[in-house]
Amino acid sequence: MNTLEELALLTDGSVVTLRELGPRDVGTLLTLHRSLPIEDQYLRFFSTSPRQLEDFVRRMVSPEERRHVVIGAFLGERLLGAASYVLAGDGAEVALVVSHADQKHGVGTLLLEHLASLARGRGVRHFVADVLTINSRMLRVFTDMGLVSRIVPDGEVVHVDLGLEPDEHYLDTVAERELTADVASLAHVLRPASVAVVGASRSPGSVGNAVLRNLGGFTGDLYAVNPHATSVAHVTCYASVAELPEAPELAVLCVPAKAVPEVADQCGQRGVKALVVISSGVVADDLMEPVRRHGMRLVGPNCLGVSTSAPGVRMNATFAADGILPGDIGVATQSGGIAIAVLEELRRLGLGTSNLVSTGDKYDVSSNDLLMWWERDEQTRIVVLYLESFGNPRKFSRVARRVARRKPVLAIRSASSEAGQRAAASHTASTATPSATRDALFRQAGVIAVDGVPELTDVLTALSRQPLPRGRSVAVLSNAGGLGVLAADACVRQGLRMAALSDETGAALAKLVPATASVHNPVDTTAVVTGERFARCLDIVGADPAVDAVITVTVPTALGDPTGGVHPVDGKPVLAVRTGQTGRLAGEVPCYAEPARAAAVLARLAERAEWLARPDERPIVQVDLDSARSVVDGHAEGWLAPDEVVTLLRAFGLPVLGGMLTTTAASAIAAQRAYDAPVALKAVASGLLHKSRGGGVELGVRTADGVATAFRGFQQRFGDRLRGVFVQPMASGGRELLVGVVSDEKFGPLVVTGLGGVDTDLIDDRAARLAPLSTADADELVHGFRAAGKVIAEPDEAAVRDVLLRVAKLAELLPEVAELDINPLVVSESGCMVVDARVRVARAHPSDPFLRKLRTGR
Repeated sequence: MNTLEELALLTDGSVVTLRELGPRDVGTLLTLHRSLPIEDQYLRFFSTSPRQLEDFVRRMVSPEERRHVVIGAFLGERLLGAASYVLAGDGAEVALVVSHADQKHGVGTLLLEHLASLARGRGVRHFVADVLTINSRMLRVFTDMGLVSRIVPDGEVVHVDLGLEPDEHYLDTVAERELTADVASLAHVLRPASVAVVGASRSPGSVGNAVLRNLGGFTGDLYAVNPHATSVAHVTCYASVAELPEAPELAVLCVPAKAVPEVADQCGQRGVKALVVISSGVVADDLMEPVRRHGMRLVGPNCLGVSTSAPGVRMNATFAADGILPGDIGVATQSGGIAIAVLEELRRLGLGTSNLVSTGDKYDVSSNDLLMWWERDEQTRIVVLYLESFGNPRKFSRVARRVARRKPVLAIRSASSEAGQRAAASHTASTATPSATRDALFRQAGVIAVDGVPELTDVLTALSRQPLPRGRSVAVLSNAGGLGVLAADACVRQGLRMAALSDETGAALAKLVPATASVHNPVDTTAVVTGERFARCLDIVGADPAVDAVITVTVPTALGDPTGGVHPVDGKPVLAVRTGQTGRLAGEVPCYAEPARAAAVLARLAERAEWLARPDERPIVQVDLDSARSVVDGHAEGWLAPDEVVTLLRAFGLPVLGGMLTTTAASAIAAQRAYDAPVALKAVASGLLHKSRGGGVELGVRTADGVATAFRGFQQRFGDRLRGVFVQPMASGGRELLVGVVSDEKFGPLVVTGLGGVDTDLIDDRAARLAPLSTADADELVHGFRAAGKVIAEPDEAAVRDVLLRVAKLAELLPEVAELDINPLVVSESGCMVVDARVRVARAHPSDPFLRKLRTGR
């Protein structure tokens, strides 16, 4: 039974199908081998005439031969190449064959990536291969894979050993190959040489008519398909796609939903490379079947369309009204309505787009694809996203992080319903809401999250023309004292600081303003100052080394209007506030209608500057993975016993208080005597998760009689549910934290920290980040909840950070850990100590979110 079938891209953007081969593929596989030129046969088999080739191929794909696995890459019905492995111990011997005519297009590398992913999911740890020394192309394929390799020359043969565990270098190497292939394929969508509108109606009120009219400025060849018209909007019509004089590179489908699959098939047969399906209500499987079969890229269905403002293309294949201004902002949105709202706001502000892509139901092309396009596109300086769902959030995180290092990425937050969240069994799980997970993803990837189109355009206006601040110190310059105070208050609420102006700055200002003015921050010039003097005041304030950014607040009076004196300051952002006005002032200074909006924008700019400056170090955490695996692999789904939890956490170097799991009063008394100190007794009972709340904890028990009494009390309270009593020495005092993990099938593990102990239930104060954690991520967790500064002293930060990094590594390496709750983690002068912890394990479904493959439906 074949268990793998995916669509993926070659380096030239061609779509191929990768699938596991079986007995029905013997003939195709034989044809591939027999078509090899003599030189290729010698390099593959160490012989120019391989014997019993047919028997060899049959064994490779035989269902009885479970040691063999073969996957093939198909372009249409043609087999381009095949990669195989044969199990050998904890590894496998790997082999690769690619049609001579199809070499140098990345076929072999793509096959090996998928074979390695498949093998890894089946427990194979490394590949081995013997390659002839003269086979330089094959050796280069292996060495360029990016996997940790060991190459040993041995006469005419080279022994190759590839470790299959992916590291950062491998993931970066795969991402670079994916970037090249994705950009090549999206050129058919965003820079086509020819476009056909199928369903180009003569009715002015129809979508097809609007799309065709908007394409009037397209620089390439434009065609219309309408069997009932000879021309529409001065464009010649053809009765069907088959009758077009050439195969258009891109086809825009504006036909009824039921007709879409058939028209898509006709486009594929004609040689169309990509589709934009405007129509809504299309059945996914019916559309994706011809799209897959013909290897086309697809935008939509149920979308507004796509546009490109590049001078050599000028394509507006949307039904948006009023045209689209050219510019440097790339916009991708699932919602057509959001796309229209963004376009209207950008037009009002004089800003334009490099590309607009309405992904709609995103059966294929998604935000991940478009981010890769904009990573390479020099015209695009800012990226805007509106996502209602994530298809592959882990890949999104890596791609967005790369793009955000080069250009700002903004995302409009969509509503996140908590209704579907299951009843959380642990404190950590209750934190892992959809919005918390999404916000952690955005923050770590450097994505600027905004709430709604107005805030988006506020931030865009500043990002498009102003530099980022070097820090969070702000000066407010106003001719209206009350509004200046409001601006200062708004800055503080946003986490900005009011700069302490130097004496020199104050003295210089005093020479320009009346004696009644305030030369301290916020600076009040009074209402009598002229525009020219206000401009000089702005220069002085902006030149102060303590100032990272300036907010000006001006109002017109009968004595004059200093707004004309607002201008950019070299190297520092200037944001203007004038009541009732939003837009750009002369000199490209963004203007806002109220101080709170300007302060919010400045805070977003400061956050981006801080994100760009933070180190992206991934510390090495030493672990005893074999011991940890023995706990997880030997346990059925459910909550681990306390002693198993201790073993698991200690395997990752976590400081655990420990204890003894007892099943009788006598053994509990023996445990207390062994500690020779006051102990805590904790009931281990079916269904008892919150022990304190459920009456399952006795603290500070000092005597044997006390232990016996507590044990009997647990027996009476829990009856047959009681499986034992965990006896621990009492921990020394300290501040109590919660540290935990909850795993999400799509997003991966979410690491949470906040107040621990009884405060966990009383105060919802937590921070969350997605694993794997960088050192900077861990620092943000340490400082990320409101009470952090009061419960974590500066000398203790390193110990807490170390715990967070080790917990994150545990979650990363053990996907079976569905929930982990450390509560409390006691923090004291001597360090950190895990006093109580719970771990729930569940069956892990092997996945490879970074594998190069295309979406194939919703």
